[in-house]
Amino acid sequence: MALYSEKVMDHFMNPRNVGIIENADGVGEVGNARCGDIMKIYLKIENDIIKDVKFETFGCASAIASSSMATELIKGKPVSEALTLTNKAVAEALDGLPKHKIHCSVLAEEAIKKALDDYNSKK
Repeated sequence: MALYSEKVMDHFMNPRNVGIIENADGVGEVGNARCGDIMKIYLKIENDIIKDVKFETFGCASAIASSSMATELIKGKPVSEALTLTNKAVAEALDGLPKHKIHCSVLAEEAIKKALDDYNSKK
């Protein structure tokens, strides 16, 4: 069995929503000192809908794939729905992650929640 699913490899090799949003409405950055993964999520929100989302991730294939998938899962969604995103949903959308890489999906969830907290603190 392959270490990574086809979806993980697709999101790693062809990540969606990579980049920076200038004057973002919300920014969240998280990192894991143990593995060295760092994620930064940028949100553009209009009328409480996530109109655009971008990310920058320094990390392994699972970290990049988790960032990519998480942004796809919240793009176009209401802020209230994005707040309910879980690492489990990210991992499931990627058709699973190896047990020792689950922390990557946790980082994606945390980065999005930090970006949404940042957005809410500016309202």
